[in-house]
Amino acid sequence: MSLPNPYQQYRQNAVNSAAPGELTLMLYNGAIKFLHQAREAIAAKDVPGAHEALVRAQEIIQYLFDTLDMQYEIAGNLAALYDFILRQLRQANIKKDVGPVEEVLPLLEDLRDTWGKALLAVKGRTT
Repeated sequence: MSLPNPYQQYRQNAVNSAAPGELTLMLYNGAIKFLHQAREAIAAKDVPGAHEALVRAQEIIQYLFDTLDMQYEIAGNLAALYDFILRQLRQANIKKDVGPVEEVLPLLEDLRDTWGKALLAVKGRTT
């Protein structure tokens, strides 16, 4: 029987105890991390590594897409953006081409940064 990895336990606890807004920020960070890994793997001609990283990023974006609350107008805009990102990531994975990754990475970084600023603004109002 192996002992649990303390880092994995810490990450799992962080996710389980995160507020919804913080979880969204974590998801954006995770997708960005996987896209950086995919970019490096594609450059190194590491097909399995590129595939794994791209699939992980796609799963995160799909989750974000699936959990949108469509009663808000902005959700429709985010749905269109997530759909575009997913299509680009599928193309990157099929062709093992870094171009689509480079195209969507700044979009996700902007979303992450904007989301982070919104969280800080909300926290500032509640304290």
